[in-house]
Amino acid sequence: MTPAAILFDFDGTLIDSAPSILASFAAALQQTGLEAAVPLTPSLIGPPLLTTIGTVLGTEDEPTRQRFAAAFREQYDLAGYRQTVAYDGVPALLAGLNDAGIRLFIVTNKRIAPTRRILAHLRWEHWFHGVYALDALQPPAPNKKALVRDVLQREALRSDDTWMVGDSREDQSSAEGNALRFFAACWGYGEALGEGPRSPIEFLTLATAQR
Repeated sequence: MTPAAILFDFDGTLIDSAPSILASFAAALQQTGLEAAVPLTPSLIGPPLLTTIGTVLGTEDEPTRQRFAAAFREQYDLAGYRQTVAYDGVPALLAGLNDAGIRLFIVTNKRIAPTRRILAHLRWEHWFHGVYALDALQPPAPNKKALVRDVLQREALRSDDTWMVGDSREDQSSAEGNALRFFAACWGYGEALGEGPRSPIEFLTLATAQR
């Protein structure tokens, strides 16, 4: 069965935001005078910001994490987000799915403000029927599984004809926890999830094969 709607993760699935995020981490470290406990590599990208900051700093101390988060947001929101690039083939993927009449949504751990700035920067706003982030809900969603559940309810999407695409095990568990068919974006930089489309164009062919 081909999908009526598709939920996309954002970082590591549609966009490569590693250069902008890692550069903003480095700038925030310099601004705050803190030191990184781990190398700043793309493997950090994906989890919610405060979780990632705890990994970067090697601490769960809340005041320290919040101070660093404020510096990171300042650096990222000012200019860092503009370094975000699309994966090869993603614009063609989104255009093709829209042409096929499939409704597209974003479900992301990224804050809603920079998510919308990036969409505007890439000129992608018109391709999505809805853009959802943990902090876009009131109260904020506790995790991506809860966010996906809320999106399904708000948008009146049926689980039997809604797919989800992501590059992490959290994406996979969020989809499966809501009875959605999941596809691993094997072109992204998340955890290995086994078999999945190797490119956006391969996924486009799969999603529109019977239309």
